[in-house]
Amino acid sequence: MNHFTCLLIACLLPSLALLAAEKPIMLWPNGAPGALGASPKDIPKLTPYLPAKPSGAAMLLIPGGSYSGIYEGQAEPFALWLNEHGLTVFVLRYRLGSAGYRYPTQLQDAVEAMFQIRGNAEKWKIDPKRIGVMGFSAGGHLVSTLINRPEDGIIVGGDRTVSPRPDLAILCYPVISMITKPHATSRKMLIGESPDEKLVRQTSSELQVKPGLPPVFLWHTMEDKMVPVEHAHLYAAALHANGVPHELHLYQHGDHGTGLIGTEHPWFADLVFWLRARGFVK
Repeated sequence: MNHFTCLLIACLLPSLALLAAEKPIMLWPNGAPGALGASPKDIPKLTPYLPAKPSGAAMLLIPGGSYSGIYEGQAEPFALWLNEHGLTVFVLRYRLGSAGYRYPTQLQDAVEAMFQIRGNAEKWKIDPKRIGVMGFSAGGHLVSTLINRPEDGIIVGGDRTVSPRPDLAILCYPVISMITKPHATSRKMLIGESPDEKLVRQTSSELQVKPGLPPVFLWHTMEDKMVPVEHAHLYAAALHANGVPHELHLYQHGDHGTGLIGTEHPWFADLVFWLRARGFVK
């Protein structure tokens, strides 16, 4: 654990006696579908974090990193914060564009993670009807594709008896559109230099919303210089047009990544209030 991560945990969780993560789980012990090699970058993993006082709810946590890396500041610190509120957390480290993987590989990893979490709910002592997903930045885009188009990530021929659909979704300053003010690195890493129009639209999440999606908590800052706030506006408008229950929180101040620096930012309390109303925290 690096110094920055330690500072984050100290600021976010002043009263928490730190818990160790469980041993990471390989999503595909016999090799991931379409793997380009056998090095760590080709092996997606799921790391469980178990709370001291479980509520029975769980969260799949997806860090960002522009689809070119995994930003660890959005992994363990927030897993431990969610543990503090009773949630069992599973951090996904998915395959990346920087390692040569393009859409829908990342979605395959997220879908498989959901299959494994819900399929082993009894083992983890969690309610299979209270499993959410939370993502930051490019991880927020992956969350949006997981709720919009999980079918794109389902591997044909698998024996599936549970649904990969999360019961709620949390998008933190997400990348959303590959058309309107796209985040250049995320777009390139996910769909390549010269994607066809169909793929661009398929991965522009504001165009893929449909009725029946799970409830969504969405937040962004107006001063975000990396991923413009228009991304949140576009997704919220699509959710509203399709009758999907959601909350949109726009905060005036703060650049990309606000909430990762240990400040008492209101989004923490806003999210806990929303989760409590849905029976995920007490």
